[in-house]
Amino acid sequence: MSVQQMNDRLLEKIQRKEAVIGVIGLGYVGLPLAIEFSNTGFPVIGFDIDEGKVNALNAGESYIKHIPAEKVKGISQHEKPFTATADFSRLRGVDCIIICVPTPLNKYREPDISFVLDTTRTIAGHLQPGQLVVLESSTYPGTTDEDMRTILETTGLKAGEDFYLAYSPEREDPNNPDFALSSIPKIVGGYTPGCLEAARTLYGSVVARVVPVSSTRAAEAAKLLENIYRAVNIALVNEMKLLFDRMDIDVWEVIDAAKTKPFGFQAFYPGPGLGGHCIPVDPFYLTWKAREYDFSTRFIELAGEINTAMPHYVVERTVQALNEHGAPVKGARILLLGLAYKRDVDDMRESPSLKLIELFRERGARVDYNDPYIPVMPHLRRYHYEMASVPLTVETLAQYDCAVIATDHSCYDYGFIVEHSRLIIDTRNAAAEHVGEKVVKA
Repeated sequence: MSVQQMNDRLLEKIQRKEAVIGVIGLGYVGLPLAIEFSNTGFPVIGFDIDEGKVNALNAGESYIKHIPAEKVKGISQHEKPFTATADFSRLRGVDCIIICVPTPLNKYREPDISFVLDTTRTIAGHLQPGQLVVLESSTYPGTTDEDMRTILETTGLKAGEDFYLAYSPEREDPNNPDFALSSIPKIVGGYTPGCLEAARTLYGSVVARVVPVSSTRAAEAAKLLENIYRAVNIALVNEMKLLFDRMDIDVWEVIDAAKTKPFGFQAFYPGPGLGGHCIPVDPFYLTWKAREYDFSTRFIELAGEINTAMPHYVVERTVQALNEHGAPVKGARILLLGLAYKRDVDDMRESPSLKLIELFRERGARVDYNDPYIPVMPHLRRYHYEMASVPLTVETLAQYDCAVIATDHSCYDYGFIVEHSRLIIDTRNAAAEHVGEKVVKA
């Protein structure tokens, strides 16, 4: 079969929705993507090494708070039902393989693409002519066309000739009611024009707009730019927060005033530190890769320093506030409100709350937490706390020297919290309507 015939065959299968879609990694990115393809009419197989997730999905259960079980049950009842598996040999029967695995930082804040490379090696063991392989995980430019391609071509098959290779960055924003996966434009870069055409056709069947770029590297770089832009601007307002605190100026009031300008300004907000998988992680992927080109990304690294320091600032403000209330931090009981990295989700990836717990404990404080979305804290890559959410009652709040609002969940009754707490450290301006001697902004 010629390259053109192979290309035509895959495109035809995609257009007829007969192409089998395989999604590797069924977390916050992979599961919504699998659901979208399934709801569009494709046969979908979800792959994950976590058999607990596989069993839950096959039983019609969801393990992600903002994805209701009804959605999972629905895709299992389609004419072409979704199935989940930990058996990666089934990749041989898949037409389009989409990789949605973690790309964290290691303890030295350097890129850890081991999950991507291990997954690529697994795919190589089952790679078939005519298959399309797409990476969605955030990474540095060159991962797809250098690292992944080299591994896949050890099979003797050549990218762009025997199989297709592309990169399309995920743009998932968990629990954002304003943007569904299908309505968010999808950037796509291919290793060759044929690879781009295959990936463009695939994503064009489930999203309203596909944005093609010239290469996988351009697509990888676009993803990094999106999140570096946010990281740098958040660092700017975090620095303003530190300065304005010394000047006795309320940074939240300043931002609210500035954003009334109808042009030339976009509001970003300070907080206790960066959270989520993308913003705290992606900038360091580019700074690391830049060293290969003897280039120092000073602007990005400065933003990283500021954002990384914010949990330390919150702790220092808490220590100061406790002292002013006659309570030393050593032996103090502190209640952390919110463990998730942002409001109304159960996603703890890179949450600054985890660092706050570590820092408070180092100061000798006794720390508990409340988060209605995370009843028990799971073991994470860097943190292994044996903790469970405590109830938020009058009796509970009265036991603590201080409550720290780290995540501004909309279900919290901030009037109730302020009324029954001895001291509030508010890192999110959540208790702005209840400002008083009890409430300290940090």
